[in-house]
Amino acid sequence: MTSIITRHALLRCFVRTRRLISEHWTPKPLCSDRSYATEEVKSPKIYTKTGDKGFSSTFTGERRPKEDHIFEALGNTDELSSAIGLAREFCLDKGHTFTDQLDKIQCILQDVGSNIATPRSSAREIHRKRTKFSPQPITDLETWIDHFTEELPPLTNFILPSGGKSSAALHLARTVCRRAERSVAPIVRSGEADPDVAKFLNRLSDYLFTVARYAAMKEAKEEKIYRRPE
Repeated sequence: MTSIITRHALLRCFVRTRRLISEHWTPKPLCSDRSYATEEVKSPKIYTKTGDKGFSSTFTGERRPKEDHIFEALGNTDELSSAIGLAREFCLDKGHTFTDQLDKIQCILQDVGSNIATPRSSAREIHRKRTKFSPQPITDLETWIDHFTEELPPLTNFILPSGGKSSAALHLARTVCRRAERSVAPIVRSGEADPDVAKFLNRLSDYLFTVARYAAMKEAKEEKIYRRPE
């Protein structure tokens, strides 16, 4: 995580620096019949090779095995964001109005990852302040859930992931969210991550379930109801 954050910071610095150079400096020809271009600056490489031996860094600078529970949780959170991104594309195709909420959720999941990647046992105060997780997103999710629930018919049966591509994709994201929550729970219990991170993931799975049903209703798609096999 540290290497990712560092690369992003360097990239932003590089872009700003190059923009300032292009805006405020123009190479002057030394002779009337020739000019000299500025030397091209190469973009930083996406790979760092620092994880080739099976270890990676937390935001606090710790080197841990890649199978460490911290990186397991980070991977699940990243997969969750990808699943929501896929669902969002289906929802955009159908013109659903809640896609801006999915955008916001993906951004918040980046903050979730930052908090997980900052184990409290090795974090300095500056790390804690930069990665502190706000409880406001939990309140937002509850508000959205209540809004959609008011428009949905009462849930009287167990339903299966179904209801069209948008709904099914949101259900898939919901199941990934549950896995992410399970992997974050022991980290929170050990005091290494903010409790509000676990609460957010718990509420997010409820949101994804609700909005999946809402998408099916808006698209007039039938939700499959569980029936005991005969």
